[in-house]
Amino acid sequence: MESSFARDLGDQNRHMAHQHTAIAADGTSIAWSRTGSGDPVVLVHGITESASAFDPIITRLSPVNEVISLDLRGHGESGLAAAYDLGSMAGDVAAVITAAGVSRPHLVGHSLGGAVVTAAGSMLDVASVVDVDQSLQLAAFKAQLMPAEAMLRDPEQYHLVVEAMFEMMMGDMLSASEVARVNALRRAEHEVVFGVWELLLTQPVDEIASTVDAALAGYLARDVAYLALFGLDPGDDYVAWLSGRIPGSVVEFWDGPDRQFGHYPHLVDPDRFVDRLRKFWST
Repeated sequence: MESSFARDLGDQNRHMAHQHTAIAADGTSIAWSRTGSGDPVVLVHGITESASAFDPIITRLSPVNEVISLDLRGHGESGLAAAYDLGSMAGDVAAVITAAGVSRPHLVGHSLGGAVVTAAGSMLDVASVVDVDQSLQLAAFKAQLMPAEAMLRDPEQYHLVVEAMFEMMMGDMLSASEVARVNALRRAEHEVVFGVWELLLTQPVDEIASTVDAALAGYLARDVAYLALFGLDPGDDYVAWLSGRIPGSVVEFWDGPDRQFGHYPHLVDPDRFVDRLRKFWST
């Protein structure tokens, strides 16, 4: 019988063999791939990572779904850009959807990708949106980053902040092999990391909140199925906060009996995650 490792590796090789390129509105080259057939699903990775971070999920989705994964600007095989704001990255998703020629896809994003697919789902015709472990209440994250601002601005030290942040968020349920695999994928370009976090580092909390509200405004006039799934507790008020911006949204927090799922719940238990996606999509 084929081992899960061999299956994942084989799917990764097939995934990489079907690389395509889309051009974003500002001319940035966006690398993307597709595998499988069926209802389309677009997967968007987190900061410093690439589409390959989703390989265990792609393996499990592709027998039933057409799976489209992409490298955000400045990540993986995609080009560097002049801007890394949320709107520009949501535009990367829009460009790939257009290039792939699919209609009403499901969007799934992890970490930064969760914010990106949320912004994209606010303006595009999509079947559903799933945000994996990315709180859209950004005040706490801003407070976490601000003490490290000087290091983040330093091209020689910023990577120390990135490494410490991910080590802290990993939790204790992700296997050592998955930790090593995800860490090996990281492409932490200084201009990209600082560009993505520039809003948090330079703007006051109320302006950041206004930017988020503007990015979510499209949900108030549309009925979009939305699931926010966390491995790190988003806080007691998050359900009410999110439902006020995305009516009908569902929030789930996965927690082990004595251990934390951490920032990668979809990789801690990919079978459970894909099963949850399918149940969510079916309703």
